[in-house]
Amino acid sequence: MGNSVSRIGLLTGGGDAPGLNAVIRAIVKSATSACIDCVGIEDSFDGLINSERARLLTMRDVTGILRLGGTILGTTNKGNPFAYPGKDGGVSDFSDRCMESFHKLNLDALVVIGGEGTLEIAHAFHMRGMPIVGVPKTIDNDIPQTTMTFGFDTAVSFASDAIDRLHTTAEAHHRVMVVEVMGRYAGWIALYSGIAGGADVVLIPEIPYDLEAVADRIREREHWGARFSIVVVAEGAHAIGGTRLLRSAGTALAVERLGGIAEQIAVELEALTGKETRHVVLGHLLRGGSPSSYDRVLATRFGSFAVELLQRGEFGVMVALQSPDIVAVPLDEVVGGHRTVPVDGDVIRTARNTGISFGD
Repeated sequence: MGNSVSRIGLLTGGGDAPGLNAVIRAIVKSATSACIDCVGIEDSFDGLINSERARLLTMRDVTGILRLGGTILGTTNKGNPFAYPGKDGGVSDFSDRCMESFHKLNLDALVVIGGEGTLEIAHAFHMRGMPIVGVPKTIDNDIPQTTMTFGFDTAVSFASDAIDRLHTTAEAHHRVMVVEVMGRYAGWIALYSGIAGGADVVLIPEIPYDLEAVADRIREREHWGARFSIVVVAEGAHAIGGTRLLRSAGTALAVERLGGIAEQIAVELEALTGKETRHVVLGHLLRGGSPSSYDRVLATRFGSFAVELLQRGEFGVMVALQSPDIVAVPLDEVVGGHRTVPVDGDVIRTARNTGISFGD
């Protein structure tokens, strides 16, 4: 098979996630084996706005990074080159400069590793003629067309371990512990870690809750002798008829920041039940640390398949897990969508069958 791709760029964008370095490693190793040069672009698309922030990646550069969290290329979730924020509060369109840098670096294609926002930018560049292959990344697991994204398993494992630890102090002090996890508009992390950690209540964005129903569940446990309870809440969860709690509203340059729901629920539950209640926000701890073995394998599969797609000349696509296979899906079927928890799915049924309340 002939290969017209001899030099590629790769970048990581959006929030960090365990497994990014594993993808970089897989791309560099697979490309090098196919005699393709790899250029690492630093700090997402910022490295194309300023082409001096790019460097050749060799096998030596990726040795030993499989187990590392973060990304050796750096990342940002504020650098949309089509609407780049300026110091004066205005915005600039640097997309032409990025196209020029792409050609200046003598790249034949670009691998973009990122979540919803990053892949949307990648799709926009593909529409302008830049050969693109996307790799989905997010701990939130909310990207359409893929069963799983790397980083999710690691985040769930950490959250589950935290819930295990909170069980001991909750039981010792006969308290209610409210644990807030990330996930934005999807409840995957809360649902999976709640099941794995043995939570009594799980509150997710897909199922608006009635706090009185949550209090009833805690009272029920108290009645049959369980003097403590664990409540896991996704940052985007909200009451029936209510709205998500925001740390800061979204703007033209930045998405809204969610958070604070655990503290609010803890205060209200203590008033409703009379039980001492504490809250814990896991926050960015879910993004850190070494990737799990599952995420290392999935990230490696994604990276390797991305290189296969480059060799086949398949662009404007994203690699995806559609169990058990890794496949390519068009980017235009991905951007603009969110993969949320199906409320009638088997995981929700399993949780309900084993006694977890969703506050509905």
